Amino acid sequence: MSGSPLSNHNGGDLFERLKAATASDWDAYVDHPFVRGLGDGTLPVESFRHYLAQDYLFLIQFARAYALAVFKGDTLAEMRQAASGVSAILDEMSLHVRLCEGWGLTAAELETVPEARATVAYTRYVIDTGLRGDLLDLQVALAPCVVGYAEIGATLAARPGALDAGNPYRDWIAEYAGEGYREVARRSRAALEASAAVRLSEARFDRLAGIFRQATRLEADFWQMGLTRAD
Repeated sequence: MSGSPLSNHNGGDLFERLKAATASDWDAYVDHPFVRGLGDGTLPVESFRHYLAQDYLFLIQFARAYALAVFKGDTLAEMRQAASGVSAILDEMSLHVRLCEGWGLTAAELETVPEARATVAYTRYVIDTGLRGDLLDLQVALAPCVVGYAEIGATLAARPGALDAGNPYRDWIAEYAGEGYREVARRSRAALEASAAVRLSEARFDRLAGIFRQATRLEADFWQMGLTRAD
């Protein structure tokens, strides 16, 4: 690791610095038309169903990314934190299957859905980043998804009518705005900051910002894939 560990004095924590460095890309992700459609209930149902099926495949690959984080951990605490991420995702899969069934997608159908190009591009980028780099590189690549969904959920939940019975996507919004998922995001963010405390140098920040930017853009592409139902 080049340089000395980065002090956060006057700079905020790493996640906020990464967001600030990639502000236009971050805004395009968290305020994508797909997201706005969830908030006001105007998202076409078929777009949401396409997204749900691809998100199932996405979660499988993210479980593998967290398994890689176990390998990349330098301490038992880091390995345990990453292992808890694997368990959380695998536990979430059963909940996701039930959500999909509520939208007419059976477990058997989910097993046969091919990965869309946007799904492959995003998930393999995250895994490749982890393979090539260290734990901090991987955590930065994961952060736009894990922490970003909590921000999106909270923002949507605060919009008038988003949680009303007339919005078909209110359960999705409530899930990511809820305390359970906020705690997942807080733990992930805390792990990122703990990792940065021992691995981050000022000279390294620009490269991490590049990882964060690319992952954020791929998140926006994932929304776009859902919106247009691209394969």
